[in-house]
Amino acid sequence: MPLVILCGLPGSGKSRRAEELREALSAQEEEEGGGGEERRVFLVAEGEAAAGGGGGRAALRAEAERRLSRRDVVVVDAGNELKSFRYELYCLSKQAGTPHCLVLCPGGAPRPDRPALEAPDPRHRWDRPLFAAPADPARPLPLPEIRAALFERRPPPANRSTRAQPLQAAAFLHQLDRLTQDAVAALMAAQRGGAQPGQLVPLAVDGLGQGSPGLLLRRPVSLAELSRLRRQFLTYAKMHPGEGEGHLPRLGSMFLQYLNSNLQ
Repeated sequence: MPLVILCGLPGSGKSRRAEELREALSAQEEEEGGGGEERRVFLVAEGEAAAGGGGGRAALRAEAERRLSRRDVVVVDAGNELKSFRYELYCLSKQAGTPHCLVLCPGGAPRPDRPALEAPDPRHRWDRPLFAAPADPARPLPLPEIRAALFERRPPPANRSTRAQPLQAAAFLHQLDRLTQDAVAALMAAQRGGAQPGQLVPLAVDGLGQGSPGLLLRRPVSLAELSRLRRQFLTYAKMHPGEGEGHLPRLGSMFLQYLNSNLQ
């Protein structure tokens, strides 16, 4: 069930590297001997996922989650330019209890219809282990190191950000929507009031619970970016139904953690 996330600009050779991984990991299974359950390698490509229903990154994420299993390998063949989306894929791997790794393909060129590449940073847990594909397409990937990262490493332990969360009643969904809206509005108001990068912004919002640490403002943030992150968090949360109303402060704290992780 390991997950491999390819990352890079259009034209950087991601699909070629995805096929190289498929062949190498499948061949590795054959070398390990005929007994036992066969390991399959699935390529989840951005265009194919969107064509199968839905659109864009949501369809890609849904297809990757559907393919994750106890035995198979999933290779996500897409630009994955946004670190927020790489974080979502990382959360899928944590929820499934599987290791993951990232393969960065150099080269290529930006396109106006694609987001700018937010370069992977191995200091972030969702961007490691990070492997760089050789710039020369004739040179192979570091396959022994990739295999070790996928098959010899323990999966990361589950934590609050990847546990199934309580979202059953329509009234509770409305409360969560209102809580995240209020948190975004409070952060925008703090910026208008003079909050500066490096400052911890307290967010006095009903539902966040007592002792909320607030949000560390690392840089100026626009309403459009906050709204996009809020929608991503709600989409992820709605995919994981749980127990109900008693967990609203916990989800509020998770939303602040999500913002802190992505507003760097």
